[in-house]
Amino acid sequence: MRTRTLAIGLALAAVSLLGLAKADGSPPDTPQSRSIVELVEKAAAKVQKEGKAAFVEFRKPGSEWFHGATYLFAYDFKSNVLLNPAFPAREGTNVAGQKDANGKAFHDEMIQTAQTRGSGWVDYAFPKPGQTQPSRKWTYVKRVQIDGMPALIAAGFYPE
Repeated sequence: MRTRTLAIGLALAAVSLLGLAKADGSPPDTPQSRSIVELVEKAAAKVQKEGKAAFVEFRKPGSEWFHGATYLFAYDFKSNVLLNPAFPAREGTNVAGQKDANGKAFHDEMIQTAQTRGSGWVDYAFPKPGQTQPSRKWTYVKRVQIDGMPALIAAGFYPE
C-alpha cells in the first residue's frame, strides 16, 4: 500500500512538472494558469459593463490585456471573431469548423464550453504570435454578453 501511495504521488508530481492536463481537462494549477483566469474574469466584467467599447483597451500592446504572447479574444456564438489583437486579420471572419494541426475543431469547442459550462479550459495546437509552427496552448473561455449578444471572452497561454 505504501509503495502504491508513493508511486501515485510521484506520478502526480511528474504530471505537474511536465505541464500535462489534469483529469478534469484543465491545465496544471500554476501562477500562469491562475493569471489567465484572473485576466479573463476581469475582462468579462469590463465587457459586460462597457460592451465592445472595452475592445479599445484590449487592443493596446503592452497593456495588462495584451502583452507578450498574452492577449484577449472574443467570439460570438455564431463563430464570428469579434476581437483578436494578436491576429487582427481574423476579426470579422467566421472560424466555425476550423481545425488545429491535430484535427481538433478548437473554436467550436471553445464556444461549446462557454455555452454549456459558462467557463472552462480548452487545449489545442496554435502558433505563438510571430511564429508559424503550432505549440500547445491552453485557453480559458468565459460566457459573456457583449452589447446584448451572447459571446465568449478568452485568453490563453503556452506552457512551454
